[in-house]
Amino acid sequence: MIPQNPRYYSGIIRSSPALAEIESLDPATDWERIGYLSTNYDFPWDVEQSLSLAFFKTYGIPSISALLDKTGEFRVRPQKRYDDTKLVLAEIFDHGMDSERGREANRSMNRMHGRYDISNDDYLYVLSTFVLVPGRWNDKFGWRPYSDKERRAGLNYWLELGRRMNIRDIPNDVDELDRWSRAYERANSRYTDSNRHVADDTLNLFLSWYPSWLRPVVRLGVMSLLEDYLLDAFGYQRPPGWFRRLVELALRARARVIPLLPRRRHPRLITNERMRTYPGGYGIHDLGVGGPLDERSSKKG
Repeated sequence: MIPQNPRYYSGIIRSSPALAEIESLDPATDWERIGYLSTNYDFPWDVEQSLSLAFFKTYGIPSISALLDKTGEFRVRPQKRYDDTKLVLAEIFDHGMDSERGREANRSMNRMHGRYDISNDDYLYVLSTFVLVPGRWNDKFGWRPYSDKERRAGLNYWLELGRRMNIRDIPNDVDELDRWSRAYERANSRYTDSNRHVADDTLNLFLSWYPSWLRPVVRLGVMSLLEDYLLDAFGYQRPPGWFRRLVELALRARARVIPLLPRRRHPRLITNERMRTYPGGYGIHDLGVGGPLDERSSKKG
């Protein structure tokens, strides 16, 4: 929440043209536009990092990690799985749920999930991490706080997408969703080999993006951003406290620098970025299990 200090509030508004427009909108009806402005103008890097952490959180639930480990996708072609997940969600977010591309991506996502027996609670937990983790990240490392309208619009966005995914019983309040999500973690998070396998596969993918000499530092950095219960669920050793404090200090220092930089004049869209899996571009039909790239890979195998 933006503090109710008029001078502080007006300063934040002046430093963010996106927020100035957001504050003129209604999160009950304009939730897609609010999310687009907030994420693609003010917080593209922060939301991308926080959603990566959200995926890690889901691996601490054995029923979720067991399915992911069984498919072998994170082990056999982790980069494609990572890119496909980002792109399916980004197609919906960048173009709108009711756009032609958004509807096609939503159908593709539902087809992928429909191949497996996934409980409503597991669906709901994954959705809860997408709502909650960006907000928690912003509270600690954001260059400005989310406004009430941004928080409400974020929940409304995932409420609607969850409805289109046939997810039931989604709380209509962020605090209520937070309580449910934390209770689900307490009741279900524990170590299993499948947790460790999927976490290792994903972490190895992240490390592959960096030169070998830097990978130990990056690994410790990722560990420092994971909660202790989650490290235990993966069987990972907890990082030194001093290193965790250093990582948090660096992220807070970044947050102090960002307001001094020129504001983004054009949106940063994931759907416009070059993906490692698709250097020549992609179609929505390429995304997910059973896409043309998967078929070519299986024939080569």
